[in-house]
Amino acid sequence: MLRERRIPRGEKRRDEIAAVAERVFLELGFNDTTMQIVASRAGASKETLYRHFGSKEGLFSEVVRARAERVYGKVEREIGQHNDPREVLKELGFNLLSKLINEDPVCLFRIVISEAQRTPELGRIFFEQGPSHLLNDLSNYLEYATRQGMLQCDEPMVAARIFLGAVVANRHIIKLVAPDYEQLTEEIIRHHVEEAVRVFLAAYGPHAVVRESRPAALEHNHV
Repeated sequence: MLRERRIPRGEKRRDEIAAVAERVFLELGFNDTTMQIVASRAGASKETLYRHFGSKEGLFSEVVRARAERVYGKVEREIGQHNDPREVLKELGFNLLSKLINEDPVCLFRIVISEAQRTPELGRIFFEQGPSHLLNDLSNYLEYATRQGMLQCDEPMVAARIFLGAVVANRHIIKLVAPDYEQLTEEIIRHHVEEAVRVFLAAYGPHAVVRESRPAALEHNHV
């Protein structure tokens, strides 16, 4: 029988402080949050916060990383199983959209957007700790599936962006600007994702029509 890993006291305390910091960031925003406020609410000293996180930016980065793990962790594990593309993409899309809708990570996204002009670094932190990991993992899976003859993705990163956009973009915008506009049931989410997968496989499946070569002018540019 496997024994549960014991979490070291320092690591546990770090997680506790990050959880408190998340609530403070969501309440006050990034610029109005101070290390002193977080320390007071967490029952810690500022020195403890600086020892664990280095700076307020480091603390925010940890908050985003922990939130991203909750949102993307199961999704990334699904990709890593290297199963049939249809099933991987359906489960990936469903889990991702469900998490985005039900766990409301857009709150942190709103903070990043509102503070972007004053603190541009927040955008990089947010992207690198969450969406970037998922995008790279999906791109790697699409490349693997192409090598196995299950897909035709000559440009896996482009294909990954297209799929994630099809699953998330419209729903994410609605959640950001009009959170009460629609109520998404599990049935609606699954139907939305299944349609996105169907369209994706029509373009990138093993029997898809071969696309024209990429224009030479784009060969040296990142998409």
